[in-house]
Amino acid sequence: MTLDALLKQAAQRLQKAGSSSPRIDAEVLLCHVLGRDRTWLYTWGDKTCPLWEQARFDALIAARAQGAPVAYLTGEREFWGLRLATSHNTLIPRPDTETLVELALSRAALPSGRLLDLGTGTGAIALAFASEQPGWQIVGVDLRFEAVTLATSNAEALAITNAQFLQSNWFGALETFDEADKRFDIIVSNPPYIAADDPHLSEGDVRFEPRSALVADAEGMADLLHLVHSAPHYLTASGWLLLEHGYRQADKVRAALKSAGYQSVESIRDLGGHERVTLGHL
Repeated sequence: MTLDALLKQAAQRLQKAGSSSPRIDAEVLLCHVLGRDRTWLYTWGDKTCPLWEQARFDALIAARAQGAPVAYLTGEREFWGLRLATSHNTLIPRPDTETLVELALSRAALPSGRLLDLGTGTGAIALAFASEQPGWQIVGVDLRFEAVTLATSNAEALAITNAQFLQSNWFGALETFDEADKRFDIIVSNPPYIAADDPHLSEGDVRFEPRSALVADAEGMADLLHLVHSAPHYLTASGWLLLEHGYRQADKVRAALKSAGYQSVESIRDLGGHERVTLGHL
């Protein structure tokens, strides 16, 4: 079967299964199997696909039809132009989170400084920032040892040397730091913020992602509030706190920041027009 015919068949199968982007999903998975990019695929669509590669592709399409995320099937996802390895132990980096990176970069006024990424997962936010600000020192922490290992591996693969990753329950591991090293000019986080009874947990890619990285108590606000109240002990005198949150939580996060004494508090909309990141400084 030719590559074009194989793609058409696979896209039809994924469409019937309810994929919102069946053709793109099929192309990404076939490129993964063939070790080629999509430009090559468009150029050589009349080539015949070897049977063993077709069998591997069919298995991936079957898994995708059952809802498995493409990023887990291929083991990678692009974020901020960086190719990151992914794992079932971490959230899948999403385009909307690039808003958080943009805002952090806009607050990095000096050529050097320190940034802390809480709940780093794949290291996406930390590594995106580090790639743009090589003069800064970045620390990423995560509760899961597997996430720390993955983020460290991603840094090594990208030859990013100004980021380190530690296992920590939020700020816990920082207590072993010297007093000066405990302070950061910018703290960023995309923490768990979904309520336990949210129906979105049973939809799409979220079904396959680690629940501990998604769900928080107090209707999704517990971890956000913890970070708001704890961050001043780890920020420099005028340091910034930037938090990603759910699209209906902006008003609560703004109120919490203002109540805790933060200044210049505002919420910024993501690519879809939702208030996604709220920030303020001491």
